[in-house]
Amino acid sequence: MFDGEPNMKVLLIDWNSYGNEYMKSLMTQRGYKVVLRAFDDKKTGKEMEDQKRELSEALGTADKPDYVFSYNYFPEVSNVCQEKNVKYISWIYDSPYLNIYSYTAINPVNCIFVFDYGVYREFETGGIKTVHYLPLGVYEPALNKYQITNGNEAEDGYALADNVNYKSDISFVGSLYSESKHRLYEKFKSISPYAKGYLDAIIKAQKNIYGENILESLITPDIENELQKAYPTDPNATTVMSPVKLYSQFVLSRQVTAQERSDILTFLGKYGSDNNLSLDLFTPDKNTDIPGWQNKGIVDYYNGMSEVFNTSKINLNITLRSILTGIPLRAFDIMGAGGFLISNYQAEYEEYFSLGEDMVIYENYDDLMARVDYFLTHEKDRAEIAYNGQKKVFENHSLSARLDVMESYL
Repeated sequence: MFDGEPNMKVLLIDWNSYGNEYMKSLMTQRGYKVVLRAFDDKKTGKEMEDQKRELSEALGTADKPDYVFSYNYFPEVSNVCQEKNVKYISWIYDSPYLNIYSYTAINPVNCIFVFDYGVYREFETGGIKTVHYLPLGVYEPALNKYQITNGNEAEDGYALADNVNYKSDISFVGSLYSESKHRLYEKFKSISPYAKGYLDAIIKAQKNIYGENILESLITPDIENELQKAYPTDPNATTVMSPVKLYSQFVLSRQVTAQERSDILTFLGKYGSDNNLSLDLFTPDKNTDIPGWQNKGIVDYYNGMSEVFNTSKINLNITLRSILTGIPLRAFDIMGAGGFLISNYQAEYEEYFSLGEDMVIYENYDDLMARVDYFLTHEKDRAEIAYNGQKKVFENHSLSARLDVMESYL
């Protein structure tokens, strides 16, 4: 059993990840000695070798860390930790995440945590003992100024942020997958009309199914051959992820999400225009123009995002379809900031929250419209749900509690 003593030393992999600053603050508050080590897994050749050498030197001293921590998983870091016999905790918040299918995942020093139980089951079924399930969580000290003490205490019942520059009726924070790097589905324009029609059909079917991803199972050998001609994806010697899984998770699921988000925002945009509502979109693509929505670009995770969630009457979550059952980080962040959340169905919501009391689920586009219409005009109900959701997140889904769980595996 790992005691988590205050004089513990942790090497924190420092990269531009959600939560890194919060994890550093939490560990520092616990009295840990936190050493930051920059690492860019996109570097190759000599630059990568230099990074590995520097990490190896940091782990090979007499004052080596008790463990290495990173958000998301880096195979090269794992290999260095394995060589130096230092435990490596990684907590993955992306899905799909290619690196987790690396052969290095079985390194005994690894304690890899995934937030999606569906992904965890893949590894558990395969007998992999180094991958564990752990939902995501929030850092309460960063959210204390938004804490609601009862369901009816503020203007509109819930808006507690000092900065009301983001105040709106409905907000959506996230990519619409319209940026060029995400438009991978366009690579299939040249495939046969039958294969293209087949893909369009299964994408349309998946849009209408929540709680299960059917795409991978529907890519037949003949369809895979067509996809390989247009967008070759040869098996990689460093990963066990098959081409079919790559196509379904990184291309088709993304296309489903792009269409779904565009459809829903267009649908709500017309409703907002007809009812003189303020709808704010925070997305990386500055060229995105959806009638009824004001595109405000990217909002910083540490400075501004919580204000958006807290001061929006309705916060919309539309989960990336490659997430099988898990609750995305955005949902926790919305509720943690005292925001009212409406989301598509994910199986794990039912495991941790009371639907309709802590947050609200929509079943289809018409159901979403009905719920938006209701909660925009029923402030007391909206405020009570925001209060319940935040209370549940603070009590059961704190970053501190999650770190305790991760350290218990050491």
